[in-house]
Amino acid sequence: MQYGAMQLLSMWLKERKIQNQSEHTLEAYFRDVSGFIDFCYEKKIELNQVEASDLREYMAYKVEQHQLNSASLQRHLTAIRQFMKWAVEGKYLSNNPIHDFKLKRQPRPLPGMVDVETIQQILDQPAPESSQDHLLWLRDKAILELLYSSGLRLAEVQGLNIRDIDFTRQLLRITGKGNKTRVVPFGLKAKTSLIEWLKVHRIWCGDIELDSPVFMTKKGSRLTNRQIENRVKLQAQRAGVNVDLHPHLLRHCFASHLLSNSGDLRAVQEMLGHSNLSTTQIYTQLDFDRLAQVYDKAHPRAQKS
Repeated sequence: MQYGAMQLLSMWLKERKIQNQSEHTLEAYFRDVSGFIDFCYEKKIELNQVEASDLREYMAYKVEQHQLNSASLQRHLTAIRQFMKWAVEGKYLSNNPIHDFKLKRQPRPLPGMVDVETIQQILDQPAPESSQDHLLWLRDKAILELLYSSGLRLAEVQGLNIRDIDFTRQLLRITGKGNKTRVVPFGLKAKTSLIEWLKVHRIWCGDIELDSPVFMTKKGSRLTNRQIENRVKLQAQRAGVNVDLHPHLLRHCFASHLLSNSGDLRAVQEMLGHSNLSTTQIYTQLDFDRLAQVYDKAHPRAQKS
């Protein structure tokens, strides 16, 4: 049976959806692969006739017409390569000449870091004197503590429900990317902050159910991602630190500080919810920089003559 390229793409995306891929990811796959299919159609190239040179020409076209950076090109390539691999494995195509096509990877920039002392200055700042601002601070502090204590993504802390918290064992059940679930610990200070915030939660919203969102507005609705981002920035400003603080930066700091003190890359990978260790290894570069500085100062053969 013969299938058209777009029909194959539709079949592939349906399988991906069954595998719990997010709508955002599926939309990106569709854009990336359909763009290549359209390019082949204009060139009058069937999928079973595609060669590595065609993909190279397409990538050059994307750079020229759309000014895509290396990361965006790599995303395009990954989607196209996975689609073609699926088509061959399903015997819809006879071969995949682009399975080993690679782009030269650009070095990934290190995320901006904030030192431990600055993080502590933000988390340990005095509560506001205003009673209303004091209640908001108790909520914000619980958010900040969880972001830094457990390395959560913004969407993960925003989607947290009461049933996801095990106060006895100090564990969180987190639903991350691709609906993958992981269990991560949280610290004593985060526990204390959560307990104090939930007292306010009851005042604002009444009885707390297992399915209740952890972080709520005074009107009883779940905080949005944007609201959380704004509150994180506000508390950094209130602490008087010159840092553009955002939730993902706290996640970076969590990973860097934990790895620096433990050296356990696998544990950090599990807590961050990274499927590939290579994603976590970016944080090892920070330690290498520190080690290089120590070496330059201490080793007798490192000194310039």
